[in-house]
Amino acid sequence: MPETPEPLDWRPRAAGGSVPVSQRFDDPYYSLEDGLAETRHVFLDGNDLRARLRDGFHVAELGFGTGLNLLALMALWDDLGTPGTLHFTTFEAHPLDAETMRQAHAAFPDLAAQAEALAPYLGQTSFQTDTLRFTMIEGDARETLPVWEGRADAWFLDGFSPAKNPEMWTPELMEAVGDKTTPGGTAATYTAAGHVRRALADAGFTVTRAPGYGRKRHMTQAMK
Repeated sequence: MPETPEPLDWRPRAAGGSVPVSQRFDDPYYSLEDGLAETRHVFLDGNDLRARLRDGFHVAELGFGTGLNLLALMALWDDLGTPGTLHFTTFEAHPLDAETMRQAHAAFPDLAAQAEALAPYLGQTSFQTDTLRFTMIEGDARETLPVWEGRADAWFLDGFSPAKNPEMWTPELMEAVGDKTTPGGTAATYTAAGHVRRALADAGFTVTRAPGYGRKRHMTQAMK
């Protein structure tokens, strides 16, 4: 994890609180409207996880950010009472420091129990609890993902905006996502950019443009 904090700003929200915004990419880490609601809509519902989670299920992610997606996933796992272990692998080039993540987590009281459970492990790149096996692979995903030996049942494609972080949405990286997806596996993302949907289709996914969250009219769902 980083020795110096990743540079960011905190942008006030009309509903109260603030949202971290990357200085590197000039893009918020999650929705300015309601980050948790967006995560649930795009990544949890977009991958139909309520119906699919089971012991050994493997979620992989491009872009860990504040860890909000993981907290929401942990909350769903707890709500379902799923027995066994959830596997979560995330690829992150610019990890946040633990204190910044704690500050971001405090904005979501509905996830307080999960944030408390995760807090002792913030800053670690791998750990295991009774219900979660976590791995963060640091570095450029264009280099680290193709050599990853795992395969995911579901993907959270959550890099910064394709317009501001195009490296996270290249056809080659989407092809690697396809290669590292189990048969019948899925991917979901908040963006409906045409070049992203085409790259996922070329990677072997059946791609659907679905209703987006909030001001985003559309998002993308994909099945291998």
